[in-house]
Amino acid sequence: MASERKKILLRLDPAVYDALAKWASDELRSTNAQIEFLLRRALIDAGRMPQGVKAIPRRGRPRKQDTSPPADDSPS
Repeated sequence: MASERKKILLRLDPAVYDALAKWASDELRSTNAQIEFLLRRALIDAGRMPQGVKAIPRRGRPRKQDTSPPADDSPS
């Protein structure tokens, strides 16, 4: 059974929210994803990230696959 993500109510100063939303938009993330990204980074920096925490799932369009032929590195 997959673990359900926790939902929390977060009260923020409107100016803080606006700054977070702008930052998230600049990095092509939702505001929620930006908050989680920043919280995870803070946990890692503080040495408090629990073992076994899964990576943030990548959302959106998959990256394009490189379809160019491999470079020929053989000497001529």
